[in-house]
Amino acid sequence: MPAVKELIRTEQNGTLSFGDYTLGAKSKLQDYEFNGDLYKVKTYCDITKLERNGMFVYESVPGTAVNEFEADDTGVHFIVEGSQDAQITLELEDDTEYDVRIGEEDAGMIKANMSGKLTLSVELSEGESTVVEVKKR
Repeated sequence: MPAVKELIRTEQNGTLSFGDYTLGAKSKLQDYEFNGDLYKVKTYCDITKLERNGMFVYESVPGTAVNEFEADDTGVHFIVEGSQDAQITLELEDDTEYDVRIGEEDAGMIKANMSGKLTLSVELSEGESTVVEVKKR
């Protein structure tokens, strides 16, 4: 799955895609409307960050491209691509355990911290994508 050249877009299946890790300079797009919310994306080779209504949603270091991102009360599901391994932080429910799958691997249970942040590492290499599923227990 290629980088999202529009920086953020709505897919036909009702999900969001965002991020372009191939950019050498920071790029951002704000006030993107999706399902009644306003999204802002900042992205380039070093970082990709998504906010909804001014609140943190997703961040990766280094930058990534995220396809078919969907989040609800039960968790988050997306496909991620990058040029190298990335650390991803998601905003979820405070002090809650989540069952995490990265690709075909079961990463086990990871607990979001007191502020709701859950951090995971994903092994990535150029031209390959990985499915990430985070489900609330």
